Amino acid sequence: MIANRGEIAVRIIRTLKEIDVPSVAVYSRADQSSLHIRMANQAVCIGPAPAKKSYLNIPAIISAAKITGADAIHPGYGFLSENAEFSAACRDNGITFIGPSPESIMKLGHKAEARKMAVNAGIPVTPGTKDCVSMDNFESEAAKIGFPLMIKAAAGGGGKGIRIVREQNRLKTEMELASSEALAAFGNGEVYMEKYIEQPRHIEVQFARDTRGNVLAFPERDCSIQRRHQKLLEETPSPAVDEPLRKRLKEAAVKLAEAADYVGVGTVEFLLDKTGNFYFMEVNTRLQVEHPITEAVTGFDLVREQLLAASGESLSLTGTESVPHTGHSIEFRINSEDMSRNFVPAAGTVEEWTVPGGPGIRLDTHIYAGYSLPIYYDSMLAKLIVWAPTRELAVNRARRALSEFYIRGIKTTIDAHQLIISDKEFITGHTDTGFMERLLAQPKPEK
Repeated sequence: MIANRGEIAVRIIRTLKEIDVPSVAVYSRADQSSLHIRMANQAVCIGPAPAKKSYLNIPAIISAAKITGADAIHPGYGFLSENAEFSAACRDNGITFIGPSPESIMKLGHKAEARKMAVNAGIPVTPGTKDCVSMDNFESEAAKIGFPLMIKAAAGGGGKGIRIVREQNRLKTEMELASSEALAAFGNGEVYMEKYIEQPRHIEVQFARDTRGNVLAFPERDCSIQRRHQKLLEETPSPAVDEPLRKRLKEAAVKLAEAADYVGVGTVEFLLDKTGNFYFMEVNTRLQVEHPITEAVTGFDLVREQLLAASGESLSLTGTESVPHTGHSIEFRINSEDMSRNFVPAAGTVEEWTVPGGPGIRLDTHIYAGYSLPIYYDSMLAKLIVWAPTRELAVNRARRALSEFYIRGIKTTIDAHQLIISDKEFITGHTDTGFMERLLAQPKPEK
């Protein structure tokens, strides 16, 4: 059973079909017309539209699994994918959770605890608090770190519960905002602090580990192009990483996977400063939105690797920790957002849906012509994945593919991506997490 919706549910079902495993889709009442329902062998409605009453409703999801006879649950990403309580509920009910154990999630999914583990493993971390901070001690802890600093949610991810604080007089307000946002998003208001590194690159390493101790580290992904801590575009390999640095990044990811006795697929996120130093940031104990670019350059099916690990079998490649790669891949997140109105989410019905094709093009989506977007969930419509033998060719291919992508009826981020790949900073590979802020501040050309 897939305890998720949208394009990731479709993505998981496709792998299940290839290995001849029947699938069960779950859906809220707002998702009655979603594509993943049509593709699955069975489908169960688990509640009304609000996520708390459906996709975050653990008893409803467990009940749906029991009713349909599902013996395993894949959580996708978002929702309950990094929830130790959900992983434990699956185990308590004799259902295999396609992901790490509750213990591993608690060790690595809790950002403050993961920092401690990284320190113990000898992996460099940004200066910050050893434990979560409260309204009783946040001022004294901030004084030790100095400004600018980041307040970050200890549970969850996806850019939620993050605040950058540059001045003392904003500290209390931002502390309260970060905690309340974390509580609303993850049901856990705990936060911690770390030094804010100006204009770093956001680099992450995918890893996989099975019950037999086999571990694989994949080539790094560069996720520096973000807006409000939400990734917009990802590429692999990173233009800023050479082979010696790549080796050190992979070694750090393997150390953390082994220290947590992790089983499944996960991602270690790092910050890379301008001098080439990297710092541990957090671990995502789930499949990532950007996993297809890793698949594109390595030939692996990461959902299949998850299933192998959860089944107690060996990963499809053993005897090596480092996975070779070929070519370059870029992923573009196509969201229903209006760039001309500060990226406000756009609702409506997809009146026309014409998608790109040709060599090196993959599109992961649940959208079709006539589909009406629910207003309750994430705004992502599709992921356009481009592969080519070199980065230059991948950028050219992406430009062509984006020009073929036509959606009528709703506003999307296609225009934003066309702007990104035409910018000199991006073309030369000299980007960082401040790229989008600089790009959007540029004067717009007159029409």
